[in-house]
Amino acid sequence: MQRVVSLVPSLTESIAVTAPGLLIGATDWCTHPLDLDVARIGGTKNPRVADMADLRPDIVVANEEENREVDLDALRELGFSVWVTAPETVAAALGSLDRMLRAACRLARPSWLDEAVDVWSASYEGERRSAVVPIWRRPWMFLGRDTFAGDVLQLLGVDNALAQHVERYPRIELDALPSYDVVVLPDEPYAFSSSDGPEAFPGRVARCVSGRHLTWYGPSLVEARALLTEQLA
Repeated sequence: MQRVVSLVPSLTESIAVTAPGLLIGATDWCTHPLDLDVARIGGTKNPRVADMADLRPDIVVANEEENREVDLDALRELGFSVWVTAPETVAAALGSLDRMLRAACRLARPSWLDEAVDVWSASYEGERRSAVVPIWRRPWMFLGRDTFAGDVLQLLGVDNALAQHVERYPRIELDALPSYDVVVLPDEPYAFSSSDGPEAFPGRVARCVSGRHLTWYGPSLVEARALLTEQLA
């Protein structure tokens, strides 16, 4: 059996749901499954490399965007295998999860992954809307080009008004935003809510959504389409 340390909350959930007991370490931000009981090794941006080394994992799973290359290089220099994911679309994420679970973790393909593929195979036939998607404030930052969350929204009939921006997460003043129909406010990484976010966009339609279901790729994808569709309505 592989001994796995995860540096990404969505990958932690994917592995723990598929093979309870396989994970031996995870970040402080790994909140799912709710009963996860493993060693904690710091944050996604500041993991304690020495603590991970003490756990003697067979493999460490990470994400190109969420984790720092300097930390991954330090693990490699200590002789540990590191598996790095980098999906920018739902289809790429589903394929990436299959490779990680089967090749890196040496597990059978889980049924939840087949369910997620089925859920996201249906095309969207309704009216389309354009949106801006803040991910932070003070300063304001938004989803830009080539993001997993942007593709999730596109598959739900919501087109990112900043999808052609040169940056993936541009900083833009609110009065410089392009035309859009709705502002989508996820509750992570910044905890936007009905009382923190919509007031900055007076007169605009605002929808608060689950950040986990918008940005995580894993078992949450099974329910994400239905939940986000409801929240975006």
